Amino acid sequence: MTQHTPAQVPAKPERPGLYGGKSSRRITVRDIAAAKRRGEKWPMLTAYDAMTASVFDEAGIPVMLVGDSMGNTALGYESTVPVTLEQMTMLSAAVVRGTSRALIVGDLPFGTFQEGPTQALRSATHLVKEAGVGAVKLEGGERSADQVRLLVESGIPVMAHVGLTPQSVHAFGGHPVQGRGEEAAAQLLRDAKAVQDAGAFAVVLELVTAELAAEVTRSLYIPTVGIGSGADCDAQVLVWTDMAGMTDWPGGRTPRFIKQYGQLRTALGDAARAFAEDVVGGAYPAEEHSFH
Repeated sequence: MTQHTPAQVPAKPERPGLYGGKSSRRITVRDIAAAKRRGEKWPMLTAYDAMTASVFDEAGIPVMLVGDSMGNTALGYESTVPVTLEQMTMLSAAVVRGTSRALIVGDLPFGTFQEGPTQALRSATHLVKEAGVGAVKLEGGERSADQVRLLVESGIPVMAHVGLTPQSVHAFGGHPVQGRGEEAAAQLLRDAKAVQDAGAFAVVLELVTAELAAEVTRSLYIPTVGIGSGADCDAQVLVWTDMAGMTDWPGGRTPRFIKQYGQLRTALGDAARAFAEDVVGGAYPAEEHSFH
């Protein structure tokens, strides 16, 4: 019987899956396309700083979105509309520096691509060059197809976003579920196919009825990323502060589509109070925390 020395033992093949897989390189849009062909579901989270991003990278999260949701979560705005390209660039660069495996997608904020393809290319190029993101995301279906096309032709991968588009919150008049009714459903399907045809490598479906999201997912050869859009999307994304129980929802009413996987707001508050009580009571710093 042949005995293998340690050097001769065949290495185990790397796990092909996106989530938790091992890789010596960053995930790319080609890996995302391969996952769609395999029928593999995968998770995506938002991230806005290097430390949080490093935790998610170590946890095996394959794709992170530096979303303009930073306006609500990190910058204290009431909506995503005030977020600037400079703010997006700074936080995206931090997330890139904090990770080594995940594909980092940077959002194009409101006002940085709506004028047309040339403005979109200028903004996306800045985000790629200055922050080092691997792809950009922009909102809109048919109305943004020309922007998507020019970016992809210029070598910048694009994740599209249809359904509820938060940058258009004033036009929507709130956060209604999208795709109800034949006309609305047909338009959403046209929007998704338009960005696919323009070259997007994936499309976010936000607050779309589960039935329509399933139909869109079956109709596209690029993956769909659902948020509040049912279980049939190829991937699922959550804002990380919602996922981890950090968000303080008005009246304590967490939106229906969010599942909390932790209670970090409670844990962080408990830690802060414990620290404060030790300081006030003289228990911190103790002798072991002091230098002589």
